[in-house]
Amino acid sequence: MTTKLKLSIATGNYDRTRPLVDGEVPIDGVDPIFMLLSPEEMFFRSFRDRAFDVSELSLSSFAVKTAAGTNPYVGVPVFPSRAFRHTSICIRTDRGIKRPEDLRGRRIGTPEYQLTACVWARALLEEEYGVAPSDVTWVRGGLEETGRSEKIAVQLPPEIRIEPAPADRTLAQMLKDGDIDAIVAPRAPSCFEQWDPNIGWLWPDPQAAASQYFEKTRIFPIMHLIGIRKELVDEHPWLPIAVYKAFSKAKTRALELLVDTSATKVTLPFVDELLRATRRLMGEDFWPYGVEPNRHVLDRFLGYHYDQGLSPRRLTVEELFHPSTLATFKI
Repeated sequence: MTTKLKLSIATGNYDRTRPLVDGEVPIDGVDPIFMLLSPEEMFFRSFRDRAFDVSELSLSSFAVKTAAGTNPYVGVPVFPSRAFRHTSICIRTDRGIKRPEDLRGRRIGTPEYQLTACVWARALLEEEYGVAPSDVTWVRGGLEETGRSEKIAVQLPPEIRIEPAPADRTLAQMLKDGDIDAIVAPRAPSCFEQWDPNIGWLWPDPQAAASQYFEKTRIFPIMHLIGIRKELVDEHPWLPIAVYKAFSKAKTRALELLVDTSATKVTLPFVDELLRATRRLMGEDFWPYGVEPNRHVLDRFLGYHYDQGLSPRRLTVEELFHPSTLATFKI
C-alpha cells in the first residue's frame, strides 16, 4: 500500500476550499489535515512559527519575506482571497470627508501598515485620487484588541508619518470617539457594523466604484496566495503542482454549485443576478488562478509594494512562485 504524505493545511473556510476540506477533491499523494482559521491567526502562526506545511498566506507578507531572502515558503499561484478594497476605508461622516481627496491631512488608523488590503487601498488612493501615503498621519494599532503590532518588521520611508495607538485604545474605539478620522483595514470596524450614525464607507456605493475601477484597470486585487514550506518542496518537487491542481478543481466545483440556483447555496438573495452581473463585467472566469491570467495584477501589486517602501527591491512575478507552477500542461 502506498503511503501518502501527511500534511497540515491551513486555509479559510470558503466555498472554493470546502471541496478539499470535505474530501470531495483529493490532493495527489497527500493525506491532508485541514485547519480552518482566520487570516490573522493563519498569518501570525505561519510567519512566526512556520506552524503549517501548507498555508494560505498574506501576499504582502510573502513579498516582504521574499524580497528579504527570508521566506520559509514557496508560493503556489492559488489565490483563495481577493477583494476590491473600496470597502476597506471607513470614515467619520461628520468631518467633511466627501471624496477621497478630503483624506489629505487626516489621521487614519491601520492595524498593520504592511497588510495586503492596506497596500491596495493606499495604492488606490494615490493612483486614482492623488492622495499619497505621506499626505496623512497613520495610527497603528489593534482594530478590536489592543496590543497588536506588525507581524513582520518593516522599514518605512522617512516621509511616512506613523504613530502607535494608545496602549489602552483600539482603532474601532478611536474612530467611534472621533480621535481618528478614518480606518483602512481588511475588515470593517465594529462601530461600522453596529450602524453608528457617524461612521460610513468612504464611497457610499463601493460596488459601483469598484466596478468602474475594474473597467478602467482590469484589476481584481489579490489578497492571499498559497505557500508550501521550502524543505517539503525540496524533498517532494511534485508537491506544488499537486496542490495547485487540487485547489483549482475545488474552485471549479464551487462555481458549479454556485451556478445551480435551483436551490441557492449561499444564504443571500439575488445570488443568480449578482453572478450574471459579475460575469458580464469580469468574464466567465472572474476568479482565475495561475500566473499568466493574473500577471498584470501581481506585477502592479509588486510595484505598489516597492513604491510604498515595503520591499527593499522590486520583485518580479516569477520570484513569488515555484518554477513548476509558472506554466501547466495542455491537451
